[in-house]
Amino acid sequence: MNNSAIGVFDSGVGGLTCVKELTALMPRENIIYLGDTARVPYGTKSADTIARYAREDISFLEKFNVKMILIACGTVSSVLMTRPLFDGSTVTEYSGVIYPTVTAACAATRCGKIGVIGTPATIRSGCYGKAIREIRNDIKVVSKACPMFVPLVENGYTDVNDKVARIIAEEYLEVMKREGVDTLILGCTHYPHLEGVISSVMGDNVRLISSGAEIAKYAERTLVSKGLAAEREERGTLDLYCTDSEELFSENVETFLGHKDNITVSTCSVK
Repeated sequence: MNNSAIGVFDSGVGGLTCVKELTALMPRENIIYLGDTARVPYGTKSADTIARYAREDISFLEKFNVKMILIACGTVSSVLMTRPLFDGSTVTEYSGVIYPTVTAACAATRCGKIGVIGTPATIRSGCYGKAIREIRNDIKVVSKACPMFVPLVENGYTDVNDKVARIIAEEYLEVMKREGVDTLILGCTHYPHLEGVISSVMGDNVRLISSGAEIAKYAERTLVSKGLAAEREERGTLDLYCTDSEELFSENVETFLGHKDNITVSTCSVK
């Protein structure tokens, strides 16, 4: 048993995808979430800059004595594969989104063709393809950077009938349809907020794999197997921190989580 909180961070509101799944799977866990909204998006930055931001985000969460840190950001997760972001950290249980996500995708594909969409930094790193081939070297991986998806989500252009989102999604996903992928990894935790649009473009026969959902499942398995799950009768609390406009961030919270119960929102600095 460990009643300390789970720490989660992302460059903005996208990581709330992971938080929503966590609260559904483990309602008694306290969660500390950091959205680095002042520096979003991470996906257009260099690996050195992303690594520096990530270490600052990790240091912020460590102040709360969290028992686990989840990197709900595909871009930072890709950097984690090649850089020791947690060296010297007080937190020993942590994960990015990549390995939990590719494990689910490899199990789901029927035709052996998996699509990956993500930020430019994530796609440039080739991290998802490398991880997939560690599990199955017979898989064909089709990758596409989708830099406009994060700004669409951050600014609320997520409705399935939104014309702007539809036009952009059709352009980005054309290669996935042409290559005949049957499984599509949403390699950024912002992207599930566009799931309706993406699914509409790709069709019902394509399975969408949410990185936020898969890392939440990983967290539950890990905490339960290691005896670190919370044991309290009451529902856990959710403390959200952002590094820019609290008002704008708060407007997105109810949209992405579906409620504001037991939630506090505060601004902070991570530098």
